[in-house]
This record gives sequence, C-alpha cells and structure tokens, in this order.
Amino acid sequence: MLLWAWARGRPQDMPWTPLDLGAPIGLSTGRKLTALTGNFALCRAKLDAAGVRYTALPPRDGGGGCGYDDAVRFGEGGARGIAFHPAGLGIACPVAAALAMWEWDVVQPAAQRHFGDRVASIDHFGSYSCRRIYGRDAGTMSEHATADAVDIAGFRLADGTRITVVGDWRGDGAKAAFLREVRDGACRLFSTTLSPDYNAAHRDHLHLDQANRGAMGWRACR
Repeated sequence: MLLWAWARGRPQDMPWTPLDLGAPIGLSTGRKLTALTGNFALCRAKLDAAGVRYTALPPRDGGGGCGYDDAVRFGEGGARGIAFHPAGLGIACPVAAALAMWEWDVVQPAAQRHFGDRVASIDHFGSYSCRRIYGRDAGTMSEHATADAVDIAGFRLADGTRITVVGDWRGDGAKAAFLREVRDGACRLFSTTLSPDYNAAHRDHLHLDQANRGAMGWRACR
C-alpha cells in the first residue's frame, strides 16, 4: 500500500514525510497530527505554514494533572474563515491543527454536497475542563483536562440554517447524513471521535480529541 501511495505521488499517505496541513488527508495524516503533541514549536510552525490565524495562550497549571502549555485560540473568523461559537475557544495546538483540516477537507465539502452552502460557524461546548472521564471521582483524567479535546454541538450555515447533534443525528435526511459524514471524516484526523452512536453521554455532541497513545496507539471511532 505504501509503495502504491508513493507511486501516486501522495506524500500525505507516507508515515515518514512531514505533515502539511494544506495537503489532502492521507493514510498517515491522523497519526502525524497526534505526533504534534508535546512539540508546541513544531505545531505552531505547521499552523503558520497553512495560514491559520491564532494566538498562543499562556500556560495554565490547574493542578492534579490539569492544565496546558500548548494551547492556542483561533483568530477572528476562526481557523481560516470559520467561527466558533461561543467565541474564544482555547484548545491544545494539535487539536487546533486537526480542526483546521477538518473544516477545510471534511466539513465545508460535506456542507456543499448536502446543502449547497458553506458552514459559517461551529457551535461547541468547550475544550478545557479539569475533570476525569465522564466526570468520575476517580480514574483516568479526561483529555479535556489538558485542552486536548473539544465537544462539537452543531453547525450554522451561511444562510442561517442550524444543524445540531442533539436534534438532527437521528433520521435519514440531509442533516443526519451531513452529521455522520463529518463524524466519519473526523475519525481520520483525531485519535478519538465519539458520537451519539457511542453512548447517551454523547447524545448532544461529537467528542474529538488527540490523545497520544504512542506511535502505534489505537484510535477510537464510534
């Protein structure tokens, strides 16, 4: 498969080629995005090269395994023309890089196919939250505790149409098809993608994170 990808001139499929946020999504893109974890300088360089507008946030020490030292906030108009609502979303840089590619290569093309319009903004439930998985009192810390996750609640098209996970996931209409397409596309870019198909805790949002599980770490898509 790798030789076939090389012959086709698709460096994004090769695990040893540099990540290019402006290139189409390839077989190795998701793992390259996850590998940005812990290398803030490289991650910012990738954002800069792709023309992403952002502000680096100061480190935050939340104690008890919480906090971050690699977070960014997208500039006015979002990554490159899209806005996040509420404004001021701060996220770990590897999540920001994946969100930018998700918008360009997955969300906007899907919106054009299903609605003939572009997504103007993405609704979210936030990123950083010093807590354990599912709010448990003990156990593994959530990726939200280090801003390495974001919860996507819905989308707003340029014509004002709203698409929400809680209201439109079920069914066989254009909105449901769009939501499933952007979920499936997120699975190619994020370490973890969880939707209402996973459990009731995710009935109203898509959980996207860049958990670093090592070079050969497993990826979750539900």
